[in-house]
Amino acid sequence: MNHLRIGIPSKGRLAELATDLLQQAGLRFRRQDRSLFARVRDMPIDITFLRTDDIPVLCAEGAIDMGITGSDLVAEAQVDLNTRLPLGVGACRLAVCVPEDSPVATPADLNNARLATSFPGVTKSYLADHGAQAHLVNISGSVEVMIALGVADAIVDLVETGSTLAANRLRILDEIGRYETVLIQNPQTSHGQLADRIVRRLEGVVIARGYSLLEYNVSREQLTQAEAITPGFNSPTVSALEDNDWCAVRAMVRRKEVIEIMEQLEAIGARAILETQITNCRL
Repeated sequence: MNHLRIGIPSKGRLAELATDLLQQAGLRFRRQDRSLFARVRDMPIDITFLRTDDIPVLCAEGAIDMGITGSDLVAEAQVDLNTRLPLGVGACRLAVCVPEDSPVATPADLNNARLATSFPGVTKSYLADHGAQAHLVNISGSVEVMIALGVADAIVDLVETGSTLAANRLRILDEIGRYETVLIQNPQTSHGQLADRIVRRLEGVVIARGYSLLEYNVSREQLTQAEAITPGFNSPTVSALEDNDWCAVRAMVRRKEVIEIMEQLEAIGARAILETQITNCRL
């Protein structure tokens, strides 16, 4: 039977994130030992476990129909793909870094320098945009130590918190781009309708992770103020309480704003303010 194939990383943190997202979207599967394939229950879908770096190329070549990988790897692969959905996890920056005491002040100053990186394609394009030519040292391991080893004058590497840079006495010269985990698709797939269904399911999970459901009681005198604080997605749900002077309100709010919103509601006299996590939704 011809099943839709979704490629996900076989190991590491991204493998856990991808598995969790698919499971929350209702794709039930279990990997047996170190098997390369798993069958999704009740749907014509196979999960294929691959090297993260290979997923963009294999998707473009049609070995898989869809894949979950980093948008940095998609940019590096430079292949024909459709990015269907940012998944809201795995955010990182790709940056040009030089020693703290380096005289290099602009990207153009990197002309004729030695750059170590795991992203030679992206780096070459970046340097060309800034009128610089450099000798690229393609490294797959710990790029940040290449300057200390005398291999490079600068590096292009992924940066999260910056603590590794500080430990190696490096500073960011310039930021090439910001990346995150994405869902990609082969534009020639024969499973277009099923792929759209998967996108919609994952979209529900991604959106839900950004919102909470807030419930509270408020006096009818303060209801207008409360609705201004929690307008909800279309509008809040307002229900009557046994005490006619009070009502119950339910509204979706952005999760990162929950604490501040609860404080605002409390300030106008709202009571019994409760936050409930949303695991999935359709908006």
